[in-house]
Amino acid sequence: MTIIYSTKFAKEYRKLPLKIKLLAEKKEKVFRQNPYQASLKTHKLTGSLAGYSAFSINYQYRIIFEFRENDEVWFHAVGTHAIYTN
Repeated sequence: MTIIYSTKFAKEYRKLPLKIKLLAEKKEKVFRQNPYQASLKTHKLTGSLAGYSAFSINYQYRIIFEFRENDEVWFHAVGTHAIYTN
């Protein structure tokens, strides 16, 4: 699996607290092994974000992503639930 980080994702990631960044790195490793592993709470999004999915870093933080062709995954956004409305 190839993960591509959007410019928006990279900018948001840089602003995260260090503790969340470290946890996000652990969760990404789990995601690479199995995107639907139960601890990630991966779910499809609806409404204006239909076609995208998200997984949990912790109770508060999420990563919005999209499955693409050729085993590519695009990480589009990271943050609290507020990312669903941005």
